[in-house]
Amino acid sequence: MSLSLYYALPALGSYAMLSIFFLRWPHLLHTPRAPTFRVRLAAHRGGSGELLESTMEAMENSMAQRSDLLELDCQLTRDKVVVVSHDENLYRQSGLNRDVGSLDFEDLPLYKEELEVYFSPGHFAHGSDRRMVRLEDLFQRFPRTPMSVEIKGSNEELICEIADLVRRYDRNEITIWASENRSVMKKCKAANPEMPLSFTISRGFWVLLSYYLGLLPFIPIPEKFFFCFLPNIINRTYFPFSCSCLNQLSAVVSKWLIMRKSLIRHLEERGVQVVFWCLNEESDFEAAFSVGATGVMTDYPTALRHYLDNRGPAAQTS
Repeated sequence: MSLSLYYALPALGSYAMLSIFFLRWPHLLHTPRAPTFRVRLAAHRGGSGELLESTMEAMENSMAQRSDLLELDCQLTRDKVVVVSHDENLYRQSGLNRDVGSLDFEDLPLYKEELEVYFSPGHFAHGSDRRMVRLEDLFQRFPRTPMSVEIKGSNEELICEIADLVRRYDRNEITIWASENRSVMKKCKAANPEMPLSFTISRGFWVLLSYYLGLLPFIPIPEKFFFCFLPNIINRTYFPFSCSCLNQLSAVVSKWLIMRKSLIRHLEERGVQVVFWCLNEESDFEAAFSVGATGVMTDYPTALRHYLDNRGPAAQTS
């Protein structure tokens, strides 16, 4: 055995043992963070499978099912009103081919009478309430309900308006910054650093890489929420690629990488809540909770509430 191997092998062995040890007992390295609230049931776009997405009627319905979190996307109108809308362009939702930012709030069109549920292809939601709602209206109607606000684009005005609204309504601890983009998240954090953060895509990949390299127990994790797609839904209700073969491959690879009980348990014990999206079938609820997920994000809050209330302690523990 060469001299380098003589020293390297014991060092690697010691590193591996320490990594495994602190992966299982992270509280010995990191002070546990008690959650301000816990998310078991998160309503995607306010519960867009049961009523028209992002409307007050949908939010009311989700709250009737005791949702722990309302998931929202926000846009900014021409007259600087923050509205709850997944799309910047209004064509899919209303039939009008205009951007939200090109219209004043009072001129925004009504939603269509029915909208397809994105994560349940072929299923459509209907509702009597077709009006777009202001974020401020939701803050007034549900003052202590946790909400996740996702920022799709790099609109600094929108970010600052949201940050100011959160401060005005004293919601710093119960309103989550969400964005897939790391540079956007930096702007969100700068605008209101008191709001909890969720993982961006790049940060999610870094956590996975750190887990497999054994580094995860030793790195800081400022985020408090990991909103992650459930691999089971790829090529069934979620199609990240246009090629079916790529979707099948990504489903297999991501399931192998992500669905690790030790990973999810470690994040939980570090104060990170793991919420899988966007699950609309009972078998997917079961798959998420079976690996230790904190909660599930769904378009059908009534179905998830029924599952949580009737499927035993594994799903009901909070």
